[in-house]
Amino acid sequence: MVERVAFRMRLTPGRMDEYRRRHDEIWPELADLLRSSGISDYWIWLDPETHCLFATFVRAEANSIHALPETEIMRRWWAMMGDIMETNPDHSPVQVDLIPMFHLP
Repeated sequence: MVERVAFRMRLTPGRMDEYRRRHDEIWPELADLLRSSGISDYWIWLDPETHCLFATFVRAEANSIHALPETEIMRRWWAMMGDIMETNPDHSPVQVDLIPMFHLP
């Protein structure tokens, strides 16, 4: 069994190109960590009018996503992204979980 997860984040206005560049150059060790934690089919979309990022991914039933914030790689990534995103005191992105309302299989 897998679950699709969706959430919203906010990008600093004017930083779209930099956000895309950093993700185009995502560290291989971070991509490996996300996959080994049970994350797949990860998408991030931008609403250019509101600067909101909308993200979805598939989470495997057996996953270790809860441990991601404790990893050095994840903390380093968050620190690097902190200058272009709205973040929490621990540098993690401010995330708002979204509620599924409709699905057309």
